[in-house]
Amino acid sequence: MGQPTGFLEIERKERPYEKVEARLKHWREFVLPLPPAEVARQGARCMDCGIPFCHNGCPVNNIIPEWNELVRRDRWQDALEVLHSTNNFPEFTGRICPAPCEASCTLNIDDNPVTIKSIECSIVDRGWDEGWIAPLVPARKTGKRVAVVGSGPAGMACAQQLARAGHAVTLFEKADRIGGLLRYGIPDFKMEKRLIDRRMRQMEAEGVEFRTGVEVGATLSIKSLLEGYDAVALTGGAEWPRDLEVPGRDLSGIHFAMDFLTQQNKRVAGDDEARAAPRGTLTARGKHVVVIGGGDTGSDCVGTSNRQGAASVTQLEVMPRPPEHENKALTWPDWPLKMRTSSSHEEGADRDFAVLTKRAVGKDGRITALECVRIDWVKGDDGRMAMKEVEGSKFELKADLVLLAMGFLGPRRPGMVEQSGVALDPRGNILANVQDYKTSIPKLFTAGDMRRGQSLVVWAIREGRQCARSIDESLMGSTTLPR
Repeated sequence: MGQPTGFLEIERKERPYEKVEARLKHWREFVLPLPPAEVARQGARCMDCGIPFCHNGCPVNNIIPEWNELVRRDRWQDALEVLHSTNNFPEFTGRICPAPCEASCTLNIDDNPVTIKSIECSIVDRGWDEGWIAPLVPARKTGKRVAVVGSGPAGMACAQQLARAGHAVTLFEKADRIGGLLRYGIPDFKMEKRLIDRRMRQMEAEGVEFRTGVEVGATLSIKSLLEGYDAVALTGGAEWPRDLEVPGRDLSGIHFAMDFLTQQNKRVAGDDEARAAPRGTLTARGKHVVVIGGGDTGSDCVGTSNRQGAASVTQLEVMPRPPEHENKALTWPDWPLKMRTSSSHEEGADRDFAVLTKRAVGKDGRITALECVRIDWVKGDDGRMAMKEVEGSKFELKADLVLLAMGFLGPRRPGMVEQSGVALDPRGNILANVQDYKTSIPKLFTAGDMRRGQSLVVWAIREGRQCARSIDESLMGSTTLPR
């Protein structure tokens, strides 16, 4: 602990944003980095706790107090080495992770945690600017071939670790570009895609072969992969969206959030409209938009709709409005339930809680309104919370475009999952434990959202790394890859 009184003397300072009126006019990132001297001051706030509770919150096992102290001492390159020892892609997590580490920080007991996420992002961004980040080419090749299916954060982390262990790795992606939901689910204003492209170039230099436009289970069979490779890792994510099962669902103008977000990301990437929207353009311009679902995907739909020029944006959540502040005595150092307002919400949106959609109303085959009711959550005889409609609470919302952002039910079954014949867990995810990540089929491994269900980018990176270690150990009898 280099500055024992740092947390008493230095106020928490976060990265500022561009003003709303400016950032709504473009699709670039709008978070403004702090100067290195201020980042060092923020690092000095770290208490270097005897029990670092931030480790409890960080799924990817970041060694947070160490790189906080190294930044404080202006040893940025050493801090980068420590950061990369646990996290392959800190420029991703430093932008889109919700920072459970900060929720677990001891200083969060009085709502002033260390700005861990900002420091992490500053370290890796400076590493790229200074040219400190280079390909880590293995000293020798093992002669083993591994296929990784799915190029989201789990697949990218798994592939990079395996290539660094000396294996010949091929990363298959059914879309036209690498990145999974990082590429087509996260809007560019939260994370620009040049960051993925830069890591791809590093991975190619390390020996990873990228193959896009290949849908395993359709254009390429699982059987051929298992015959042609020594091991196969399934990291295809949880892409089965939860649907809105109400009368009128078939009306035009009701779409899944990922269809909407993907189109805009393709436009920003430079695709023409025919390529970005082969089934027809989805746009919020001039429309009354209703987003159903209160999570991060819903927030991304809000920010995208406002940038497209929506007439109004309303976000509905079936759960009750959470408290403004959590009860620290009950939740810390765990992730708290509390009201969260994203940068997209600040740009303009009406948010309504404890609302259940009952029916979609339309005219001439197009959505015009949603019929909703208010609900109470009450405990049933079995002890579980259940919805109860509030009598006389029915109301209508004007809606020209409805975006469904209600989460995901697991991996899609048709195609790869069904063809592989793997066992599934009770939730419909591919069954595998976190010790060896082996499925019920020999040579077939799985990691990330395909195994655990929809989750955070940090969990995906962690599982991809651990899966790579298990594959390396299975192929070679031992491994030096970290967990």
